[in-house]
Amino acid sequence: MFQRKSGEKIECYLCPHNCKLSEGKTGICGVRKNSSGKIELLTYGIISGFALDPVEKKPLYHYYPGMNIFSIGSYGCNMRCDFCQNFNISQSSIPPNARYMTPDEILKYSLSSHKNIGVAFTYNEPAIWYEYVKDVALKIKEAGQNTVMVTNGFVSSEALKEYLKFIDAFNVDLKAFNNDFYKRFTGASLEPVKESLKIIARSGRHLEITTLIIPGRNDSDKEMESEAEWIAGELGQEVPLHLSRYFPMYKRDDPPTPANTLIRLYEIAHKHLSYVYIGNVGNITGQNTYCSRCNNLITKREGYYITNSGTKNGLCSVCGKEIYKYFITFPSSR
Repeated sequence: MFQRKSGEKIECYLCPHNCKLSEGKTGICGVRKNSSGKIELLTYGIISGFALDPVEKKPLYHYYPGMNIFSIGSYGCNMRCDFCQNFNISQSSIPPNARYMTPDEILKYSLSSHKNIGVAFTYNEPAIWYEYVKDVALKIKEAGQNTVMVTNGFVSSEALKEYLKFIDAFNVDLKAFNNDFYKRFTGASLEPVKESLKIIARSGRHLEITTLIIPGRNDSDKEMESEAEWIAGELGQEVPLHLSRYFPMYKRDDPPTPANTLIRLYEIAHKHLSYVYIGNVGNITGQNTYCSRCNNLITKREGYYITNSGTKNGLCSVCGKEIYKYFITFPSSR
């Protein structure tokens, strides 16, 4: 799927790179190969890691808060971020001892996991894992559970519209809000990611956005103002935005993002968006959820300890505004 002839080559159009592959060659992602004139997914069933995570760890703060999600990942990515926080799997080849798991095995783990709402495709870039994601997701949904994709959003519109048939919620990693950043530091481009965000928002699927704040690269007031204004105008002011703290990783040794930078950008974004959060750092503002109408404390977060004391069935307990469309009653979680 997502392939077409291009002269003597096969063009893969799963993502905007549109790699044209000679026989035996793989695309930029490292996992989609021209094998006898057809695209072969080299990582079908190959699992780099799996864990039962709090849904907040994805991060998703407005999608069944306080619940868990069975999270799986593989290898490869269609970006080349020199600051990648998961480079050991996204930028590596498939190890000879890699674990294989069938969709039925994933389903079994998911159904037997405590307070689990379903499966999240995460860790590396799941958009390049289409055939396996589809097979797993259809089984998960048939069993009455939910599916989540944590993605960089650099995927073709054609592929994304297929994903929307079996993915319920997305966290999209909006790396920055300028194309120069994307070109220099990720090997991709901004506009296809913006288009993905618009498609997801219009589909009615749950959407949250994460921006990793890197000192000196995407931490200007002007850029955050532009990003928040665009999200509010194009996607909706109630789409949650997570500003995540950068730590030196992979090819970068820049110092971690200062807490005061995150707070400054949080305050800028909050002028335009109802729900802004700060991640990868504790004990500062931007952890809790407050009602955007009456400012009632809805959810208190201390790390991954969650208390949903200000809501009843996802509604604000004071003014009745819907805060969480997706909610299961659990007063607290560890």
